[in-house]
Amino acid sequence: MLRLDEDVYEAIEKWAADEFRSVNGQMEWMLSQLLKQNKRKLHEKNDGSPEPEEPEL
Repeated sequence: MLRLDEDVYEAIEKWAADEFRSVNGQMEWMLSQLLKQNKRKLHEKNDGSPEPEEPEL
């Protein structure tokens, strides 16, 4: 479960509608973009969808 401020959710919901995406799809896209911008590589899962890289210890 993800808890969001109502105003934040509504802003994401509007943005998602503008982009013809679901709220979930919009949030996944937003997170993927932030990972890329911050040079956090995404690995490919077996089904071809991206998976965040685990940090090195």
